[in-house]
Amino acid sequence: MAQIVIIGAGPAGVSAALYARRGGAEVVVISSGKDTGSLTKAHKIENYYGLAESVSGEELFQRGIEGAKRIGVDFIEDDVVAVTFAEDFHGFQVETKQKNFDAASVILAAGAAHKTLPIPGVREFEGKGVSYCAICDAFFYRQKNVAVIGAGEYALHEVLALLPHAAQVTLLTNGEEPACPFPESVAIRKDKLSAVEGSIRVQQVRFPDGSVLPVDGVFLAMGVAGSTELARKMGVMLEGNAIKVDEHMATNIPGIFAAGDCTSGLRQVAKAVYQGAEAGLAALRFLREKDV
Repeated sequence: MAQIVIIGAGPAGVSAALYARRGGAEVVVISSGKDTGSLTKAHKIENYYGLAESVSGEELFQRGIEGAKRIGVDFIEDDVVAVTFAEDFHGFQVETKQKNFDAASVILAAGAAHKTLPIPGVREFEGKGVSYCAICDAFFYRQKNVAVIGAGEYALHEVLALLPHAAQVTLLTNGEEPACPFPESVAIRKDKLSAVEGSIRVQQVRFPDGSVLPVDGVFLAMGVAGSTELARKMGVMLEGNAIKVDEHMATNIPGIFAAGDCTSGLRQVAKAVYQGAEAGLAALRFLREKDV
């Protein structure tokens, strides 16, 4: 059977690979080694089926990859720069920095790449008060003060997830104007940011004028990239910054599917695994119907 190329090695991509490979397809998973996604940044995961004890996101990430390798899925570490229509056959070409891959079908599962801030403290405190997923970590900030960095719909999504738990939520726009209405209970500061500070964990955010905002946690929500950028280049339809898919994870372009965080909705491992499985099976059906 022809080759399926999956972009992204997180829960959605690996789940798609498992189902597609067991269905008989040759499967290649391409992912960048620079950013392994939000799963690996999770300190511990306690809300996933089958885990008697909590595991780190990194461990769960590696378990998924090893399981897929065991059944013959090929993993390539490289940066995907574009997905184009192949000129010499009815399919696609996945272009990376190092080489190109022919594909009869492509599954976009690179997640929603998280924009970060080039200021001191952000990288240093990842998993120690700096988070990329409010619905994952809100429970740990009950009756604490938190900040969300962002100004758009993604930031609003994180704010709404935090409000039922946190004592106070402050929106930090880093010099931008809010792009959508936020609840009145949310404090908004539009100042530029200069640093995230603390000792063992995050304790405050510093502004250029020397003032500080005491917080226990900082959530980054500055937009969505990753799979959506590849989708835009191909003419795949989007809904806001998310890839538009049907119930079988198919996009408007036959043979292109998407799964996981790039399709918006609940940003949880369980959702990503389900969508990946659906996308993998749908790609198999596409290949069989086209007899390739």
